[in-house]
Amino acid sequence: MSRHARPRGLSARGLLSRGVWPLAAAGLSLVLVITAIVVLSLRGEDSPVVTGPAAVSVPGPAASGADGGLAGQQLYADPKGAAAEQVRAWESAGRTADAARIRKIADQPVATWFADESAGYADRVRQLVTAATTAGRLPVLTLYHIPNRDCSGQSAGGAADATAYRTWVRAIAAALRGHRAVIVLEPDAIAQAVEGCLDDRAAKERYALLAEAIGALRENPGVLVYLDAGNPTWITDPSRMLAALRSSGIARASGFALNVANFETTADNVAYGTRLSGLLGGAHFVVDTSRNGNGPARKGAGNKHWCNPPGRALGDPPTTRTGVPLADAYLWVKRPGESDGACGNGAPPAGQWWPEYALGLIR
Repeated sequence: MSRHARPRGLSARGLLSRGVWPLAAAGLSLVLVITAIVVLSLRGEDSPVVTGPAAVSVPGPAASGADGGLAGQQLYADPKGAAAEQVRAWESAGRTADAARIRKIADQPVATWFADESAGYADRVRQLVTAATTAGRLPVLTLYHIPNRDCSGQSAGGAADATAYRTWVRAIAAALRGHRAVIVLEPDAIAQAVEGCLDDRAAKERYALLAEAIGALRENPGVLVYLDAGNPTWITDPSRMLAALRSSGIARASGFALNVANFETTADNVAYGTRLSGLLGGAHFVVDTSRNGNGPARKGAGNKHWCNPPGRALGDPPTTRTGVPLADAYLWVKRPGESDGACGNGAPPAGQWWPEYALGLIR
C-alpha cells in the first residue's frame, strides 16, 4: 500500500422564488422550515440557522438517514484475528508480559480485510457479520481487490479484470444481506488514479467499478460504505479529488475514509476531511487512527516513511464518538502489527502479521 454519523442534510442555496403568489410561497417556506426543524429534532441534530423565510436545510444526494448512521454504535472485535492468536501463543509459551502488550491490539475492534478470491471468501464474510450480529456489534470490513491494485507497489494484486471484480463484490454484497456492517472501500484506489498511475481508460474503468460496488453494497440497508480518499499529504489539494470521487459514486456512499494504513495525525486528517467535506456538500468521513499516535515519520533520503517506519505508535482507540460533527468514527482500519511490505528491517510481505513491529507500536 503506497500512501496511506454519515453524510447529513446538505444546505440548499438560494431563496424560494416568490413568483406571482408571494403569500403562498412564504407560507410554503414556513412549512418547510418547520418540517426541517422537526425532522432534525427527531434525529437529535441542531436546528438549522434560518436567515430568511426560505433558508431551509434539505437532504442532498449523499444523505443516508435511513441507515441509522455510526454515532454511538458499538464496534465488533473479532476474536480470531492475528493479534488474538499471538496472545494465545505467547501465553502458552510463558511470554505473559509480551502477551499482555499485544492484547492492547487484540482487544480492539480492528477491520477485517478481504483482498482476494481465495476459496470461501464470501463464507468468511458471512461468518464475520453473523458473529457480529449475534454479539450486537458492528463489524468493520475493508475491501481491497480492485484490478491493478496498488499500481505494482508493495500490495500489488487485485482482481484479474472488471468482470472478476464485479463478481467478487456481488458475492460479498450477498453475504452481507440481512446484517449491518461498515465497509471501507478500496484504500488508495482513487488517490493513485488521481496521481496518474493509470491511463485515462483504466482510470475511468476504476471509477465505474467503485460506483458499481457502492451501489451493490448499499442495496443492503444496514451497510455503511466509506470510499477511500487518501490522506492529507498525498493529494494535498482536496479539490483535485472531487471529480474522481463523484465519478466513483460518493453521492451514494455514506462518506469517505482517510489515512488508511498511514500515520498522519488525527488533527491533520480532521482538518483535511473538513475541507473535502465542504467541497462535497457536507459528506461525513472516518479516519484510520491505528498507527498515528506519534504522527508520521520524518521524510529523508532512503527512508520509506510510509512503509513500516520505526518509532510509530498506536493512535486513538476505535470509537464512534469522536466529538467532531463530520467525523463519524476513528477506526483501526490497518491492523496494527501487519506489515506494509518487505521494505527493509526484516519486514515480511505486505499484510503479514509481524509481532515485533506490533510490540514497537505498543511501546
